[in-house]
Amino acid sequence: MKILVTGAAGFIGFHLVKSLLDLGHEVVGIDNINDYYDVSLKYDRLLELGVEKESSSEFYNISISKSYDTFSFVRMNLEDEEELGSLFRDNNFDVVCNLAAQAGVRYSIENPKVYIQSNVVGFLNILECCRYNKIKHLVYASSSSVYGANSKIPFSEEDKVDTPVSLYAATKKSNELMAHAYSDLYKIPTTALRFFTVYGPWGRPDMAPMLFANAIKNNQPINVFNRGEMERDFTFIDDVIEGVVKVLETSIKERKYYEVYNIGNNKTIKLTDFISEIEINLRKEAHKNMLPMQLGDVKKTWADVSKLINDYQYHPTTEIKAGVSKFIEWFLKYNK
Repeated sequence: MKILVTGAAGFIGFHLVKSLLDLGHEVVGIDNINDYYDVSLKYDRLLELGVEKESSSEFYNISISKSYDTFSFVRMNLEDEEELGSLFRDNNFDVVCNLAAQAGVRYSIENPKVYIQSNVVGFLNILECCRYNKIKHLVYASSSSVYGANSKIPFSEEDKVDTPVSLYAATKKSNELMAHAYSDLYKIPTTALRFFTVYGPWGRPDMAPMLFANAIKNNQPINVFNRGEMERDFTFIDDVIEGVVKVLETSIKERKYYEVYNIGNNKTIKLTDFISEIEINLRKEAHKNMLPMQLGDVKKTWADVSKLINDYQYHPTTEIKAGVSKFIEWFLKYNK
C-alpha cells in the first residue's frame, strides 16, 4: 500500500514509518519540525530513516531516503491547505495515518491557540483531502486524555467523554466528532486510536519517562505530582506500533465507517513503581520533590482494550520491567 503518515518525525510517527517500510509499504511522511521540544531529536529520528538534513537550511522540501527507496519526506504544516491538497493530488494514497498534532496536556493551558490551529484546523484539512481524494481509510491519533474526569475504571470506548480537563483533550475529542461527521456524510472510513501513555526508545523529552531518566542520570531532583499517588497505563512503543499496523493493514469492508479504539497495555502501573524501574536500570536513586496534583492532570488511566483485541487480535506483550530496560538502554546510548 501507499501510506501517508503525518507527524513522521515524532515519537510514534517515526516508529510507525520504520515498521511500515520494513513490511514493504511505500510511505510518504510529513512533519513541520516545530520547536515544541528540541528539534535535534526529530532530525535524528529522520536520520535513522535515511533522511538527511540539508546543510544549508533547517527546512526540507522533498527528501528521498538513502536507506529506503520507498520513503520520501516532506516538511509541511497541516494548516497549509494548498500545499496539503497538492500533496494528496500528486500521490495516490491508499490510506492515511494522521499522527501530527500539537502535543502536551500542560502546554495547552499555557498556549491554547496553537492547539486549535494544529489539532482542529489541521485535522479539518486532512478530512477534506481524504474526502476529495477517495482515501480508503483514515486512521488518526486520539488520546486517553479524552476520558478526562471519568471515575469509571478501566476506561471503555462506550464511556461518555464529555468532561475534558484540558484543551488538548478537548481538541482530541473534537477530532473524533469531526471524523464521525465526515464518515456519516461522505462515507469515509475513519478509525480513532486513543493512545495511553506511550513510552520507549526515541520518546519525547517532555514526557515523564525522559524527564525522570534525564534528571536521575544528572543527579537532579524529579517532580512527582500528587505525591506519587498516580497510576498510568504505560504502553511500550512496540506494542502500540503492532496495533496501529494491524489497523492500517486490515480491510475495513466488514466494519462500520466510524470506529474508536483504546490502544494501551490493558493494566495500570503505579507511578512510583515506574520510577523504581528507571532507578534500577540507571543504578541511581532519584531525589524526589513530592508535589500536589497539577492543573489538567488526572490520577489514574487504564485502558480496556477488549474491543481492539476482538477486532484486530491486538495483544500487548511488553511488561514494564522489559520495556523500561529497553528504554534506558537506548537512552544511555543516545546520550553518550
